[in-house]
Amino acid sequence: MNQGTYPLAASMINQINRLDMVSNNLANSNTNGFKQEGISEGSFNHYLQRAQQEGFTPTKINEVTNTIPKMDSKFINSAQGAIMPTGNTLDFALNKTDTFFKIQDDSGEVVYTRDGAFKIQDGLLVDSNGQFVLNSDNEPIATEEEFVNQIAVVKIDYKDLDKYKDNNFKVKDGAFIENFDLNDGEIMQGAIERSNVNSVSAMVSLIDAHRRFDQAQKALSTIDELNGKLIEKIGSNTRS
Repeated sequence: MNQGTYPLAASMINQINRLDMVSNNLANSNTNGFKQEGISEGSFNHYLQRAQQEGFTPTKINEVTNTIPKMDSKFINSAQGAIMPTGNTLDFALNKTDTFFKIQDDSGEVVYTRDGAFKIQDGLLVDSNGQFVLNSDNEPIATEEEFVNQIAVVKIDYKDLDKYKDNNFKVKDGAFIENFDLNDGEIMQGAIERSNVNSVSAMVSLIDAHRRFDQAQKALSTIDELNGKLIEKIGSNTRS
């Protein structure tokens, strides 16, 4: 196989992944508290070097293959979205970029969110998906009495978080979670944090990913045509 096909095929796969990520960001441009994701790209050499550092002996791979682009990792953009006043006493915004509300999901697991658009359901405080908002003891919050001070706020580094369903986050193993005894000064009532997705930048990234994919696809088609002509020519010379 022509060595040029390897990096081109890898580039197409990368752009498909990039398209999925940017499309998801765009789809959540109006989702409260949503944090957009990004992807970093490296070369295969990076993984060979990592393997050597960890004591593995990589097989010999030619220089062309070593330069194949590969998606290195996803990352969460932790920038704070715009804080929008709503006047709704059940809306809450977090004042710091690395703090979160605690939510109990449908499976009973504690997850974290920055979406403070809460509501009351059966006398309990819930999020926009009907999941319990928790206090510092991981218990649902009754709204029959003063409940604002009971809303738990925790501090977690974004590197210790993974995106989870319903605009939530789950902590990774070994993550450090700092619990605040009081939420005084940590939340703003009557306001909501908007998504930090910049729709214009996301659209530019989406168009760029489409163009890069098309370019790689056209280059692969050109290589395939050249290979076909070369095989045909060799076959003709052999017959003669």
